[in-house]
Amino acid sequence: MATAPVKNEKWLLLTLAGMLLTHILDFMIMMPLGPQLIRSLGITTQQFGVLLACYTFSAAISSLLASSFIDKFDRRTTFLVLYFLFVLATLCCGLASDFYFLMLARVLAGAFGGLIEAMVQTIIADVIPFERRGAAIGKVTGAFAIAVVAGIPLGLFLANVWPEIGWRAPFLFLSVLCAVFFLMAWFFLPILRAHLSSKNPLSAWQNMLSILRNRQLLLALLFVMLLTCGGFLVTPFMSLYLTGNVGIAESTIPTIYFCAGFATLISSRMIGKLADQHGKQRVYRWIALATFAPLLIATHMPKTAFVWVLLNCIALFVLVPGRMIAAMGFLTQLPPINQRGTFMSLFSAVQMFSIGISTSLTANLISRDSQGQILYFGWVGMLAVVMGALSIFLLPFLQPKNQL
Repeated sequence: MATAPVKNEKWLLLTLAGMLLTHILDFMIMMPLGPQLIRSLGITTQQFGVLLACYTFSAAISSLLASSFIDKFDRRTTFLVLYFLFVLATLCCGLASDFYFLMLARVLAGAFGGLIEAMVQTIIADVIPFERRGAAIGKVTGAFAIAVVAGIPLGLFLANVWPEIGWRAPFLFLSVLCAVFFLMAWFFLPILRAHLSSKNPLSAWQNMLSILRNRQLLLALLFVMLLTCGGFLVTPFMSLYLTGNVGIAESTIPTIYFCAGFATLISSRMIGKLADQHGKQRVYRWIALATFAPLLIATHMPKTAFVWVLLNCIALFVLVPGRMIAAMGFLTQLPPINQRGTFMSLFSAVQMFSIGISTSLTANLISRDSQGQILYFGWVGMLAVVMGALSIFLLPFLQPKNQL
């Protein structure tokens, strides 16, 4: 079945990128607010960890549940309702008065926000032809780069510029930004019902189970797990290793993230176009192989000059998201259109669970010595390379049958 025609394609992609950006920002701006939250709400570091973790696991659970019904409704209506609820949950984060109120708000924000990426990728697959889909995914994925560049500095800036509001300011600002993109979505999101006209006599749960019984789609979910874990085993702990082992000053970490994010913003479009021109699986294989070197360097790096650290981090942050851009181009082609939303919801659930599992695994594998240096991080890097190699091994089993 052909993709649905759409007017104002550029504005649609801009809107989808903005909505994805708000979801990523909603997760990232929490990270630098730890000291203020601990001081303002009187919570412990463990409770702050709960606030971070509850978002990810809530997103994973909601994606899993949504996979049972997401293909039974019009894409536009479903997305607008979910995003509206996400806006309300984010606003509640900014209005929270104690730890339990904030935790509940974060759970709700994760539950609704976790479905945003799945819906964005599903809509792109529905409206953008296969031969141009890599470029479209590259444009939308630029939202991740913007979040890397702006997420942590924005959270700190807003919290400090309005001290009378403090840590609530980033969430209140994000709520306003979300409202803007909701209005844009109202105007530019098309009605998408093609998946409803496809013959599918299965019930919601039967539809999900049929995907899990499909060997190719099950291998695709395993591929997603390997791809996600291969990145998140390393990247969340890079700043700890750089400051503790490599001798990089903590004040220079924002500079590294800014430069890496800016480079990713440029490279994401280039990688998307390359995937369209040379084949999405072929480009994935190239990038995945190229990622091994900066992964191993980043996890085995001794004390060295700042410029070499910066260049390696740029390479890492360009290539790790770059793998996902190429992968999304062919993964969205594996399920039939009437099961695409269900598959992408399962995709999102596996991705969120993988983030939680990989970060927890690394946290338990590494340790710190009396000088504050990170131990055993090199083993983590080698494990990440092994997972990348396994993902390449799975590629022949993930060949799209139809370019819809």
